[in-house]
Order: sequence, then structure tokens, then C-alpha cells
Amino acid sequence: MHDADPCPSGWSTGHGFYLFPGSAKAARNKAMSLTEWSKANADYGRKLFNSGLEGARSGREAFLHGGSFAPFSGKSVRSALKPAAVGVCLGMLSSRNHHKSAARSLACGLLGGTIGFGVGIAWQSRRFAASILSAALGRIEKVRDEHWLEKNPIDYA
Repeated sequence: MHDADPCPSGWSTGHGFYLFPGSAKAARNKAMSLTEWSKANADYGRKLFNSGLEGARSGREAFLHGGSFAPFSGKSVRSALKPAAVGVCLGMLSSRNHHKSAARSLACGLLGGTIGFGVGIAWQSRRFAASILSAALGRIEKVRDEHWLEKNPIDYA
């Protein structure tokens, strides 16, 4: 009785709204396929995410040659101190023209130092980040290619 098509024009209705073409049973089948589709895409997304993480780990290992991250990060921080000092000076000098408040000069110096330090760290770690990104994208591309071939098999015969 629930499978009868209440609308002779081929549209199933529910609470006065048009839902899916076909019978109520067809509408339930479409909902099932939507659930299956969601599960398949969630699995695919999980595979992409995990492959990206694996790639990032391998890129990190390749850049550090199996070594520890601590020496690299320490060197990056030491190298970023020069741009931070320049940022402090520029920040304090920029506040000189507006007000002669010591608090404003210190705040602008702190802001300039923070920006300079951030830029210095980013500059020093650019090759490290490129290695991680390149390896992660390579692994993701491989999973995407495999997924495409599953959906679009090539018949060489």
C-alpha cells in the first residue's frame, strides 16, 4: 500500500511537496543510493587525507634525511632573529611620527618584531615546506589517479 504511486503524473509527493520522479519506492531507492554514494565519497576522502599525511611524513623525512626536526627548527629561529630585530626598529620608528608615547612605541616595536620574526621563520623554512607539500600532493595525485581508473576502466582489447 505504501508503494502505490499517489501521483499519476509520475511525481511522488510528500506533505504537499514534489520529491523525486517515479513512485514512492523509487524515491526510497534513490535515498539508499545517496547513502551509498555518501559512504563511498567519505571513504575516498579518507583515502585522500591519509595519503596526504603519508606524503607529508615522507617529505619531512626526505628533507631532514631521517634526522630530528629540533636542529632545523633551532637554526630557523636563530636566523629569524635578524628580521625580527629589523621589524622592531621599523615598528618603533614608524610610531615616532604619530605620538611620542613610550607605550605606543613599544607596541609598534613588538608588532614589527612579531611580523619580522614570522617572515624570517617562513623564509628559512620555505624549502622544508616545499618538500612536505610536494610529497603530499604527489601521494594525493596517485590516489586520485587510482580512483579515476576504478571509475573509468581502460579496455586495451
